[in-house]
Amino acid sequence: MSQQPKPDRAFSRRALLQGAAALTGSLLLPGLMNSVYAAGSDAPELTTLRVGFIPLTDCASVVMAAAKGFDKKYGIRIVPEKQASWATVRDKILSGELDAAHILYGELYGLHMGLAGPATPMACLMTLNQNGQGITLSNQLRDAGITDLTALQRHMTTRPPGTYTFAQTFPTGNHAMWLYYWLASAGIHPLQKIRSLVVPPPQMVVNMKIGNMQGCCVGEPWNQRAISENIGFTAATSQHIWPDHPEKILGTRADWVNAHPHTARALTAAILEAARWIDASDDNRRETARVIAGRAVINTNVNIITGRMLGQYENGLGQRWQDAHAMRFYRDGEVSYPWLSDGMWFLTQHRRWGLLKTDPDYLAVAQQINRIDIYKQAAAAAGNVPLPASDMRSSVLMDGKRWDGSDPVSYLNSFSVKQ
Repeated sequence: MSQQPKPDRAFSRRALLQGAAALTGSLLLPGLMNSVYAAGSDAPELTTLRVGFIPLTDCASVVMAAAKGFDKKYGIRIVPEKQASWATVRDKILSGELDAAHILYGELYGLHMGLAGPATPMACLMTLNQNGQGITLSNQLRDAGITDLTALQRHMTTRPPGTYTFAQTFPTGNHAMWLYYWLASAGIHPLQKIRSLVVPPPQMVVNMKIGNMQGCCVGEPWNQRAISENIGFTAATSQHIWPDHPEKILGTRADWVNAHPHTARALTAAILEAARWIDASDDNRRETARVIAGRAVINTNVNIITGRMLGQYENGLGQRWQDAHAMRFYRDGEVSYPWLSDGMWFLTQHRRWGLLKTDPDYLAVAQQINRIDIYKQAAAAAGNVPLPASDMRSSVLMDGKRWDGSDPVSYLNSFSVKQ
């Protein structure tokens, strides 16, 4: 599987450090700010927080913030609560049963826009990870000689629409958008040529095993699990589609943030510290894998998780490689920052596939949802977290199209395959 070139970065290491210095110049002693926040007038309004997660590798920073005690530094206790599906996460966030959640970027934006439930002002506090999802095809397709996108495209031209069923995890979510983008790049219209199912991540492998679908897009460890159980193979990673793409975010309702701004800051700071700790070393990643493999989180063999967390990939067809864009949780703050352009991209794809009927004010919506103000406060509390010089970043996707958020309507109009 070929590796994509590293995307252009919208800022330099120097710019990151300058931004951090400008915000945190008043921090004379490490840890001073968070101790003041925890004990002083800016103390969190809530002390126990129910944070939902789906059993996926990329819930790691939420789980480790509690497991390693980063939450206690900020005067809060994070209680990670495992959820059955992204629809359950949606319902519990909206009802207030959860304070916040590990949630799909596209799902949160869809909720804000009223695409997958009642329109509700939402808030993205930080990005939890980049990369680390995949598109798995069944061994049924492999045995028919279909092992890549080109072969799939040729095969589908000879079959009637709906012959094959592919699954994703939520109608407005990331995995639907990765799957649709991947298929459309080869001229396969995802809403006309395939039958699309919504399947919760933990049920993907068993549904492929019993023949309910021939392909799926899902997060880890379920792609590796399909290989280990000899059910399917990795046809593409999500970082092949968009190197260093945004993935899960720390999300909640806007009114919750407005009512509990100090709590939102403390929660973000604790998870930001956990993300930094995970990315600090391979040993930390191995420890994280051991924790999240447990029954309370993912409930799988730790070896299913560890390899891809370390960037050690196999595709189930005999190829192995060290992935240059494996799952990352922090990477000098580049991962964690809630880039406006990241959120805007999901809006362009919602519009592309007919979920949005008209063009929104892309930038204004992202500015409403992505709470950069809270993130910067959390970065100051955590200390030594670099900040970018701009709220937008630039990337090149698998089809050669550049996305930087500067002209979303022209970007949208550049696609020939759309609804």
